[in-house]
Amino acid sequence: MTTPAAERGTTTVADRAVRRIAERAATEALAPGAVEVSRGSATVRGRRAQVGVTVSLPYPAVLDEAGESVRSHVAERTARLTGLTVPSARIRVRRLSRRERSAGQPAPPVAASDSAGAAPARAHRPWSQRRLPVAVFALAAAAACAVLLFDVVSVHAADRAPARWRVETLEWLSTHGPDPTTSGALAALAVFALGVWLLVVAVTPGRRSGLPMRPPLPGVRAVLERRAVAVFLRDAVTDVPGVGRVRVRVGRRTARVRAGLQFGEPNGARRAVTEAAEGATAGLGLARPLRLRVRLKTEPAWRAPGPGIESGSGPGSGPAAAERSTP
Repeated sequence: MTTPAAERGTTTVADRAVRRIAERAATEALAPGAVEVSRGSATVRGRRAQVGVTVSLPYPAVLDEAGESVRSHVAERTARLTGLTVPSARIRVRRLSRRERSAGQPAPPVAASDSAGAAPARAHRPWSQRRLPVAVFALAAAAACAVLLFDVVSVHAADRAPARWRVETLEWLSTHGPDPTTSGALAALAVFALGVWLLVVAVTPGRRSGLPMRPPLPGVRAVLERRAVAVFLRDAVTDVPGVGRVRVRVGRRTARVRAGLQFGEPNGARRAVTEAAEGATAGLGLARPLRLRVRLKTEPAWRAPGPGIESGSGPGSGPAAAERSTP
């Protein structure tokens, strides 16, 4: 007698297996060895799976194009190998690694919006999941409800006396009103501050460290960390001849670059530093361009170049700092 296929049992794919498949698929998305995987996550619910991978992408590259390639490949490859439905994959770019491109390796792709000079698309910062505060609040509320429920059930079902703490609490609440002392005011202020904080957490997106990027496809959202932007700018400015120490600070709207000039003519070096910073920010694929504030300051060991290099850079010019803002 043959047992129907529906009654033979079920095949369950573990979260760990799906995670490893997604991590391996991420390394196959681009050129061999181009993508490095730091960690991954996977959650299987029935026939659907949610996967996420934290990767390191090669530099230089168009991040939205490279990120979309990794995301689509991870989702498609994981769904094909596991037989599960993978609606999408979450890709988090942790860092960028600079590698020398071989002679046979093609240049990184250029987005169509960049080549056509189109205006950047409007994108919003993604909402933070805030797992830690939600988990702490949920555990505390669950523990309090569990203790109260246990006491109520034991009183009505097992005919036991109510817990002493509940009786004393009800007696105190029935005979006391709001505490007018300083401790009562401080407790009320703490509860009020907690409520305001919960409201702010509920209505704000959070994740202030991420800068939204231009969406490569409808429904796809990409974010670039400020730390990665600072690394881009610092590497680009450091390549300028004569520039030594470079400090970069990236905000939500503005990027401040502070560079020290060790040798060379200040005006020409300032123009080169500004052009290098502008070129680096233009290739990031951000939805809203950053306002650059570039400041070049001569180092103590700097000496003015010879009079034949450029006018206005003789010994009388001396060490000076110049600042320029670009939209």
